[in-house]
Amino acid sequence: MLCSTIRPVSGSCLLGESPFWHPIDQVLYWCDIPGRSLHCLDPVTELEQAWQLPWEPGCVVPAEDGGLWVALRDGVHRFDPLVGRCVELLAAAPYDVRQERFNDGKCDPQGRFWVGTLYEPRDKLLASLYRLDPNGFKACASGVTTANGLAWSVDGRTMYWSDTKAHRIDAFDVDPDAGVISRRRTFVSFPLRDLGQPLETYGGRPDGAAMDQEGGYWVAMYEGARLLRLDASGRVTDEIALPVQCPTMLTFGGADLRTLYVTTASYNRPAAELVVQPWAGKVLSMRVAVAGLAAPLARRL
Repeated sequence: MLCSTIRPVSGSCLLGESPFWHPIDQVLYWCDIPGRSLHCLDPVTELEQAWQLPWEPGCVVPAEDGGLWVALRDGVHRFDPLVGRCVELLAAAPYDVRQERFNDGKCDPQGRFWVGTLYEPRDKLLASLYRLDPNGFKACASGVTTANGLAWSVDGRTMYWSDTKAHRIDAFDVDPDAGVISRRRTFVSFPLRDLGQPLETYGGRPDGAAMDQEGGYWVAMYEGARLLRLDASGRVTDEIALPVQCPTMLTFGGADLRTLYVTTASYNRPAAELVVQPWAGKVLSMRVAVAGLAAPLARRL
């Protein structure tokens, strides 16, 4: 799949994550996890706004009732961009905030909010995937260290979810009406990095992801300096090399959803690497041939 010239479109973040194109406002949102900030870019005016947050934001989604839902370490909040702050706690975190925090999250096509966690000691498989229900969070999957890669197939009947540390992406069957997942299986796995292996031969591990309108699952390969497109069988059908080592997530935007935006990281990267990769931490942009899926709006069930 051919893409246009890659270019940076934002200022620098430490660890950019959770980009989405607002289907109504026609602007790009993303967050900086260790920077504890939420960002918004209007590509027309090239104006970028940023708001500080009280906790690390794992992810952010647009909401049906206005504003945004942002998953902070202490819970999911409604954020109002007009006043620039969180205005309502929707649900408190269902874990010990001293060892765990929210990470990658998205809404399914029906507007249900799903969010995974990161177990910060990273020595046990204690992170989980939750669905936000009227009575709070329901644990739906577990057995990972770093939850990432949420995406749904075009028909909404398959859900993808990855464990970045394990280098594995899983797939689930989905009952779209009930929002129930089942039949968990490995969709694709990638080689672990050998001790002392140079990054040039590594390939990276799966981080955030997005789905295009033809059913391609696009995944950012952290430390692999590339994006991969996988078909429904897990076969790599396209690859885009990037000028930064650590892409974190991607989304499709623009009026035709054919502009691919990629968040990246500079956090904890070697100084020598950052010297030769000055775009690390910025949002990168390129045009692609196949459009993506619009971001669903989170709804209160």
